[in-house]
Amino acid sequence: MTRKLFVTTALPYANAAFHIGHMMEYIQADTWVRAQRMRGAEVNFVCADDAHGAPIMIAAEKAGKTPQHFVADIAAGRQQYLDGFHIGFDNWHSTDGPENHRLAREIYLGLRKNELIDVRSIEQFFDPVKGMFLPDRYIKGECPKCGAKDQYGDSCENCGAVYAPTDLKNPFSALSGATPVRKSSEHYFFRLSDPRCINFLEQWTQDGKLQPEVGNKIREWFTKNEDADGVVTGGLSDWDISRDAPYFGIEIPDAPGKYFYVWLDAPVGYLASLANLFNKRGQDMDAYLADPAVEQVHFIGKDIVYFHTLFWPAMLHFSGRKVPNWVFVHGFITVSGEKMSKSRGTGISPLRYLELGLDAEWLRYYIAAKLNARVEDIDFNPEDFVARVNSDLIGKYINIASRAAGFLTKRFGGRLSADLGVEGRALLDGLRAHRGTVEQLYEEREFGKAVREIMLLADRVNEYVDQHKPWELAKLQGQETALHDVCSVCIEAFRVLTIYLKPILPALAAKVESFLRVPSMQFSDAARSLGSHAIGEYKHLMQRVDAAKLEALFEPPAGALAAPPAAPAHPGGEAIAAEIGIDDFAKVDLRIALIVDAQAVEGSDKLLKLTLDVGENEPRQVFSGIKSAYQPQDLIGKYTVVVANLAPRKMKFGLSQGMVLAASHADEKTQPGIFILEPHAGATPGMRVR
Repeated sequence: MTRKLFVTTALPYANAAFHIGHMMEYIQADTWVRAQRMRGAEVNFVCADDAHGAPIMIAAEKAGKTPQHFVADIAAGRQQYLDGFHIGFDNWHSTDGPENHRLAREIYLGLRKNELIDVRSIEQFFDPVKGMFLPDRYIKGECPKCGAKDQYGDSCENCGAVYAPTDLKNPFSALSGATPVRKSSEHYFFRLSDPRCINFLEQWTQDGKLQPEVGNKIREWFTKNEDADGVVTGGLSDWDISRDAPYFGIEIPDAPGKYFYVWLDAPVGYLASLANLFNKRGQDMDAYLADPAVEQVHFIGKDIVYFHTLFWPAMLHFSGRKVPNWVFVHGFITVSGEKMSKSRGTGISPLRYLELGLDAEWLRYYIAAKLNARVEDIDFNPEDFVARVNSDLIGKYINIASRAAGFLTKRFGGRLSADLGVEGRALLDGLRAHRGTVEQLYEEREFGKAVREIMLLADRVNEYVDQHKPWELAKLQGQETALHDVCSVCIEAFRVLTIYLKPILPALAAKVESFLRVPSMQFSDAARSLGSHAIGEYKHLMQRVDAAKLEALFEPPAGALAAPPAAPAHPGGEAIAAEIGIDDFAKVDLRIALIVDAQAVEGSDKLLKLTLDVGENEPRQVFSGIKSAYQPQDLIGKYTVVVANLAPRKMKFGLSQGMVLAASHADEKTQPGIFILEPHAGATPGMRVR
């Protein structure tokens, strides 16, 4: 029976370009989908832009565009990433499409019919400066659970707690900086605390649809705790699903001026994209989803588990729809051990990666080699990246074909031997015997194990090559048959390995199929031999990583550096910069910092590595070009001023998370000297310089 799969990835918010975290998730899902198709499954693989919400409305207003125009401009840039990294979605849609408007309203009406919608008057934060109710993500403060500072109004990035914005301690508006005031408004709630929802979700979340660690975490969310004063905390809370105008989204039926909170209509976008695809094909989506054989599969990051394992299945179930069969959760991607952060702008630009001419399948392979079925973060390390690609892909895999194909073309007209020899046949039988294992590892999303398994098989082939030395056989009289068999075994082995790697390296596999003159390869093709088959001329399939190009990935692109200063017209050596307003100055967040540690940077004549206490939960690392003026030990214990909201920069020596302020003359050769800024006594780490 043909397996039927409806597969999605999390919808990216349509306010920015893709970052490396998006590409990691898409590569994981795309690899799994390709493996399923190679096993004969029918797959519908879709995604969409998450197009609604106050952040997009506010960003569009700043850009002088309508929200629709703003979202369309973001969407127009998506395909270059998807094509560039060989991500094969069957459809890409938008949550502002008509299908999503219709489906979101239908689901809401289904929940209301089941008496799971309440209307209540609530107090929420209102920005007195902007004159609007504040969305959760535009309220910041201290987490009510763990006390972490600078957390958003709906969830804590530090401990994962989910809460109401009014629960935050010391809240402030992220739009104006003002302290928000409480105002009453009528809101609509999905009764997640209803016993029917709890009973359904307790069963659904614990019946094997989720990874064990995800199921364990969800169990904590069901647990209620009572303190010594009898205050009950924990357990599932009802979900506020409405927002007040002005808001860019889908208006709630029979509730003028009220809109669905973006997190209600966003996951509906999965169904809307599928509906859009089926409309194009002239197919019936409802009939498709009614088929019990269809499996609904979601790939998501660990930061959105609550929405996808509680709200989403409950919404679907109690509106009479199919619930997900699987929700596969992955961790984050870090860069040289540093956490990726959208708000701080850290990470690798996928587009810059492509613009530098770096091979997209190097990244696909590297990410796949790190991924497993658990909810673990993976790390992008430049040195490890170079080593894995050059050693595994080129040294072990590609070289098998490059060492044999030339002899076949020149000596045997490109035709493979039908015999292969006893040892060759045994080697190939051994490779083919691992097909089931490789397929199962793909099925279980254990891509790292699959890569290790395939590279161990490549080692076997290379041992065979080194043992039989075709380059020496080619020089000996009377060894034509042996040479023919050995080179044919190499090509057959290379074909089998390519089949196993094809879900990860689809573009390379297509080149191999062209070179071998074979149709699109499936896993089942590993079991058979090509026999006396004529191959094409071998052309180099993949280059080694150029470390210099990779290093350029972490440098600012051309044009990103500041223009040279104007001609000196000031005693300090350079002209006063162009005039700015107070709003411009307010964008720069200057903080008092304590230098906890200072170290010289090996390999750099200018840099010191500073560890700074800026009043946050964890210290920051900053690289500062002050080595010529200070000994590291003399800086420890000093206070200085740091630009705290400067986007972190990935440097050769590590991640720099800010900039220490220092004064110097424009002409440092004739008037040397660097002087870091030091505050008066009494200033403490984290104080803002205004």
